[in-house]
Formats: sequence, C-alpha cells, structure tokens
Amino acid sequence: QVQLVESGGGSVQSGGSLRLSCAASGDTINMMGWFRQAPGNEREGVAALDRFGTWTVAESVKGRFTISQDSAKNTLYLQMNSLKPEDTGMYYCAASTVSFRLLVSSLYNYWGQGTQVTVSS
Repeated sequence: QVQLVESGGGSVQSGGSLRLSCAASGDTINMMGWFRQAPGNEREGVAALDRFGTWTVAESVKGRFTISQDSAKNTLYLQMNSLKPEDTGMYYCAASTVSFRLLVSSLYNYWGQGTQVTVSS
C-alpha cells in the first residue's frame, strides 16, 4: 500500500512559478510522476522519475518544469517556472510499484487527490 498527499497548488499569473510537493509513504515504489487534467481534456503526463534516477518530462513543459525528489523526506517535487495559462489544471501525484514506463498513466496504481493549478493571463 502507498499513500500520496499533494500540496503546493494555487493561482498565479502568467510567467509565475509554483512548486508542487507529494509526500509518499508505504511500500517500495518503482516510479513516481505528475499528471494533469483540464476540464474537457484527457489526462496528460507531465513529468516522472524512477527509483534509479531516470526521469522524463513532457515536451509541452520541457525547459520550464523540473522534477526532483528528497529521499530523506520521501517527497516528490515539481518545480514549475514560466507558467502559462495552458498549464492550468488539476495536478495529480501518482506512484507505481509494478512498472518503469514513466509517463504511462495506466501503469500507476496509486494516486493522490490532486492539487489545483490556475494560471491567469
């Protein structure tokens, strides 16, 4: 069993920054990632890393978002810079105990409740 709790969402103007956090507890995790979903849109993979340090980010956020982990605190972070209105959505932290395919959402078997990010123009 894995429990995930996200925090750090909020409202910001275009060009601003936010840092999302995800506190994890429970069983050994193979990979963790961030996904987002805007109303009417499909869920989109944003960034992810595995327990060996391999990471990836979506093309839409490359150069602006950075994923990292504090192993001592079992916490995953998503640093979001140069935010755009199209980044608006509900952001979910997810964890997988069964896969290393970083941005395949169907392979994540644990999900947090989400934190809202709103970017205004």
